Amino acid sequence: MAPEKNNMQYLIDASVYIFRAHYSMPEDIVDNEGNPINAFYGFCRFIGDFMEQMNPKYIAVLFDDGQGPSFRSEIYPPYKTNREPAPPELKKQFIQCREFVNLLGLMNWSHPRYEADDLIGTLTRIGRENGCSSTIVTRDKDLAQLVGKDDIFWDYAGKGKINYQKIPDVFGVWPEQVADFLALAGDSVDNIPGVPGVGKKTAIALLSYFQDLPEIYANLSVIDKVDIRGAKTLGKKLEQHEGAAVLARKLTGIDCHAPFESKHIDLKPSTPDIEGINAMYDQLGIGTALRRQAERIKNQID
Repeated sequence: MAPEKNNMQYLIDASVYIFRAHYSMPEDIVDNEGNPINAFYGFCRFIGDFMEQMNPKYIAVLFDDGQGPSFRSEIYPPYKTNREPAPPELKKQFIQCREFVNLLGLMNWSHPRYEADDLIGTLTRIGRENGCSSTIVTRDKDLAQLVGKDDIFWDYAGKGKINYQKIPDVFGVWPEQVADFLALAGDSVDNIPGVPGVGKKTAIALLSYFQDLPEIYANLSVIDKVDIRGAKTLGKKLEQHEGAAVLARKLTGIDCHAPFESKHIDLKPSTPDIEGINAMYDQLGIGTALRRQAERIKNQID
């Protein structure tokens, strides 16, 4: 069921909040066998708090599959190879987090070739086509490119809610320019080099003067008129590295057409499986606070 018109759908970037819980919750939160469950516990509390606070009519929790290379790795093999792999104890907790979300009755989705960003982008597009706005719950700057005039970028427990008009104040460029900005300046987090010698300030200046990457490359002869340090040699530098910029842009743009089954657009929460949640909590040795929260959420949805 696609969201009805004039409704808000909440799209949660799961990995951000699992990693946040992993690094912020005490390491001595362990299950009955002594295995770490700090990320799982913190994520369950986050999702529970979010559900109680917002009581969303439409919600989805999107995960990175992590089982194989994404289409970006096929385009550029070094993509994200600078990242240390998640330790085994955290990989296990990712699986547990998704199992919990499923038991809680929330739509969740991953895909072997597409990242959570692309799934969020796809649901944002589908919602928009149905007259529905999106609140993207994340702290990942890449997802700012999805924000339309009726959407919200929500850095939950961070910078807070950021609407379309405020995106430039936070990220330096408009949502439509975020992917171009990252292609020019590069993104060290994802191991995307961008254009050598073009940093964030230069990229922002270029995109303040020109609308997008194609317009920049259509006007290399007048780049020296941009009020920025090194403008006289910038045009030649951009020309020399056009291939790098074009490649980077293929990586930084979010694909809003990930393939989905019909169940992936049914964002209405279903009744939580309280027995299943309690059995999971029994297995992991989790006490009463989260159990009571799950009951409250069930009553809220019912």
